[in-house]
Amino acid sequence: MQQKLTKFSLSGAAIALLLALAPQEAFAMHVMEGFLPPMWAVAWWLAFLPFLAAGIMRLRQIVQEDSNQKVLLALCGAFIFVLSALKIPSVTGSCSHPTGVALAVILFGPSIVAVLGAIVLLFQALLLAHGGVTTLGANGMSMAVIGPLVGYLVWRFSCKMGVRKDIGVFFCAFIADIVTYSVTSIQLGVAFPDPQLGMGAAIIKFMGIFCITQLPIAVAEGLLTVLIYDQLVKRQLIQARSF
Repeated sequence: MQQKLTKFSLSGAAIALLLALAPQEAFAMHVMEGFLPPMWAVAWWLAFLPFLAAGIMRLRQIVQEDSNQKVLLALCGAFIFVLSALKIPSVTGSCSHPTGVALAVILFGPSIVAVLGAIVLLFQALLLAHGGVTTLGANGMSMAVIGPLVGYLVWRFSCKMGVRKDIGVFFCAFIADIVTYSVTSIQLGVAFPDPQLGMGAAIIKFMGIFCITQLPIAVAEGLLTVLIYDQLVKRQLIQARSF
């Protein structure tokens, strides 16, 4: 089992490396560095830190209980990195992309995603110029906290209702993706309200722009997550379970 997990992890790392080394245009991913006013950047950082601390505690607990989970955790991190490194320019200050958080949510719960997401966002900010350090709190809250948490609730509800696992996985990934961009739209809308119509109009405007590209991306991410989950189950690397 450990050898199989290692092969999956190495494959994910190789894909991530290729993406990192490939020439890319300078579109900013997530909310870009310096885009948010300082007050909002600090506020989102303060909101994100408690979730990050809780995630670190949960990570230590998982590793202490079963050290073999390290490779599966690495695989989930690589999956998040690869998918969130795919960018489709959507609006000035941000881009549309998959999030890849659903696999980690299903296997380990939402608190772990705060840690994995923070690592991914930091590496992308420092190495790929995607997102930023000052805006990492805002990006972390949308992609690594609120989106995964809602996806987790959808997953738990689908398990409770006896929904087929593949359908539950799909909707977990789909909803987590859509909620992530809904939160990003709110973050941009409250920071840059419409001069005439206010925050509400700005939020609706950002959501409308994002939805053009995000809906098909969310569908594709859901299908891909189902395929990865099914392969892990078939290879007996995980059990078909609810967390």
